Amino acid sequence: MLDKAYFRLYRDRMKTLTITDAKKHLGRWLDAASRGEDIGIVCGANIIALRKVEVESTDYAQREYGAPPEQVAALEKATDRRYRTLKRSGNLVTVTAEQLRKR
Repeated sequence: MLDKAYFRLYRDRMKTLTITDAKKHLGRWLDAASRGEDIGIVCGANIIALRKVEVESTDYAQREYGAPPEQVAALEKATDRRYRTLKRSGNLVTVTAEQLRKR
């Protein structure tokens, strides 16, 4: 009985979906999650939450590629040099996050 009450409370605070519905309308649910809505997908006895996470480039390189801190630092320096060169030459185009979303 407690499990049902707990599940009902959890469901009221989070939009829960079947895997089929999540697949069918994945873009809609990802957009909702990116706006901060609580979205969960029921997978067997578990509910898997969709949540937006901030990813920093150094964190990403280390987690996804196993890059050691020295390589990340070298890449950061090289990227900074390239950025300054492009900025000085006038070939750097600044685009806001909102402009990227519209593309």
